[in-house]
Parts: sequence; structure tokens; C-alpha cells
Amino acid sequence: MSVLIVSPERDPENWVKALRNRHPGMNIYVYPEPHDQEEVEFVVSWNHPRGLFKNYPNVKVIASMGAGVDHILSDEALPEGVKVTKVIDDTLTEDMGDFVLSQVMNHIRGLHHYVKSQKRKEWDKFQYKRPQDTKVGIMGLGVLGNAVAEKLHKNFFKVYGWSRTRKDSDNITNYHGKDQLEEFLSNSEILVCLLPLTEDTENILNADLFDMLPEGAYVINVARGQHLVEHDLMEMIDNGHLSGASLDVFREEPLPDEHPFWEHDKINITPHIASVTKPESVVPQIAENYDRMMENEPLLNVVEKDKGY
Repeated sequence: MSVLIVSPERDPENWVKALRNRHPGMNIYVYPEPHDQEEVEFVVSWNHPRGLFKNYPNVKVIASMGAGVDHILSDEALPEGVKVTKVIDDTLTEDMGDFVLSQVMNHIRGLHHYVKSQKRKEWDKFQYKRPQDTKVGIMGLGVLGNAVAEKLHKNFFKVYGWSRTRKDSDNITNYHGKDQLEEFLSNSEILVCLLPLTEDTENILNADLFDMLPEGAYVINVARGQHLVEHDLMEMIDNGHLSGASLDVFREEPLPDEHPFWEHDKINITPHIASVTKPESVVPQIAENYDRMMENEPLLNVVEKDKGY
């Protein structure tokens, strides 16, 4: 029985080292090195080639290297009986909270504005807002969304949350379902997207949604690039309805050189670094699921495929 690591966009060396430190006798292959596909029962993966797993007749578990699983579930050739797991990690959660807080603070204090003013050698003061006077809406109240909401609450922001189904989260005003989306958006001077990527949420950040935000609202996307209709965002910024956006995720990564986001004065770009998985932090839970699979015990953090998260 073998473990396969599939990570075309990531250096697998630290993952192999961390797994072998946890399980010295574990037989590990790194795709695409030669290996016996029938031996593989457990896969650790990030952005695998589409259709790859149909070649593994005995695979039982596919473990995402991160919190997101859309890169696995979007594969139409995914074996039907395989279980998919995600990572839930305190370090990832804390990092996401810190990142979103920094982006929100940068916006209300105008720090991005001053970076651009400095390049133009302009002594141009910005009328800032205080956290107590700022309403922030969080779309998606999973582990990361709740952590971000709590971080913002502790820093005195007025926090609102929206999810597909009802969630009772402490210290925030909760909304759920399509019927309550418009009221939630009307209270979101800053909108943070932390939704899972599903058929229902793809392209959800579009002109119709932006139109329900208050004039001058600001958008932060730290979920997936496929949530955003890019043309709609630029149009709503250019016509003045939105004041700008901070984007950490994109439909194509790295963002192509010719993409108009690079040159847009009111769009701030970071290269998908809001919350980065560290192998030494998450391998223990992946290794535990390996042990659980071997003992036919229930797995941790199993994804509900029909929901997409």
C-alpha cells in the first residue's frame, strides 16, 4: 500500500519529509515519478491534472493539501467511491484572520492610497474611518469565515455574516439564504468573500450583487477567483459605485502580465498568500487520516461532495 503526492505547482519535498518523519515506513511516491498505480490507496493532492485519479483503481482517500477542495471536486472523472478530506488548521485560520484585518485596516486608513501618492510625489491626505464606524460583511461562515468575523469583532468593527444555511455565530449579525442576501449586502460597507466554490457560488460576485452594496463599498476576495466576474468588478469601480477591491485569488494564477487588474489604480493585488499551508502544521492530521483509513475508522474533516465543502 502506497501514498501518492500530486502537487504540480508546489515543491513536494517538505511534504515527503514531514510524512516520513511521522511515518518512517510509509511508502511514498511523488507524481509523475514511476510507480505502481494499483498500490496507491491514499493521495495527498493540490491541483492535480484533470482525470488523473481514474487511473488508480484502489484509491480510497484523496486529501487536499489545504482548506479548499474545489480543485478536487471539479474533476468530473473523480472516482465515485473515494472520500475527500480537507485541512482545518489553527495556523491557516489565524493567518487568514490577520490578512483580512490588515486589508480592512489598509482600506479604512487609506494606506494603499498613500503608497500611490508617494509614487506621484503628492502630499494628499485621506479622510480615514475608525473601526467602530465601519460595517464589514463576511460571505461564508465556515471555519475561516467565523475566525475572520471574530478577529474583526475584537478590533471593534461592526460585523455581519451571510451563509447559505442558518448559522448562529457569536458577536455578529447573521443572515442566511437568498431571501436575506440583499439586507446583508446593504449593511456591508466592506464585503469579504470567504465562500466555498460550488455551482451555486461560482460568479456570485457580479454586477447584480455589487449593485446591492452601499455606494462606495469595498470588496475583498480571499476565497477563489471563480467567485468573481472580473469585468463587472472593474465596471462598478469605474462608474464609482465601488471604491475599490483587494484581490488575493484569480481565475488564472499567476495573473497574466496583460491582465487589466495590474494597471487598475483601485485594485490591489496579492499573489494568493492570504493563508498558506505549512506541511509541518497540517501533516499530522493527514497522517492520522492515513492511520484511520488503514484501521477502517471514520476519517477527520471529510467533505460532503453534494455540498462542495
